[in-house]
Amino acid sequence: MAIPERVPIVHEPGYRTDTIGGFDGGQFFGSVVATLEDGSGARDDWVRFKKWWAVLHRFDHEGGHTGSQIWFAGTSEDERGSIKRAEECLGGWLDALPGRVYGDIAIRLFRVEAGGHVFGLVDWSQEYDGEDHAEFLPDDLGFDPPWDGLYDT
Repeated sequence: MAIPERVPIVHEPGYRTDTIGGFDGGQFFGSVVATLEDGSGARDDWVRFKKWWAVLHRFDHEGGHTGSQIWFAGTSEDERGSIKRAEECLGGWLDALPGRVYGDIAIRLFRVEAGGHVFGLVDWSQEYDGEDHAEFLPDDLGFDPPWDGLYDT
């Protein structure tokens, strides 16, 4: 079974997909997420390399990517402050979506880059020994058959 043209994603209030849904212009996926520079996890000063982001991806009604807002909020040197700033930024973006309703979405694969990191829903089948797999990055949400909208982390 190949990756479907539109990958369903289930809305889970209070968890990793609690800020997804629809609005007058289509669909959206919002998150506050961290990235870590390659090879920095073993360093004593790793907190300088863990970056926090506010992210809002927008899609048309058919699931095609129409744009992304990605804002760097700070590092884990000030983790609480960075997360708070990212949450406030994302909250403002979400509040500005006309007709916003939280719920399930179904979107096409897409990829954008910011700050040297990949953001998007990408085909990661090669990472899974050729088994069909889509990964939402950098959120680390994995989607597999039966493509029911549930994900692994």
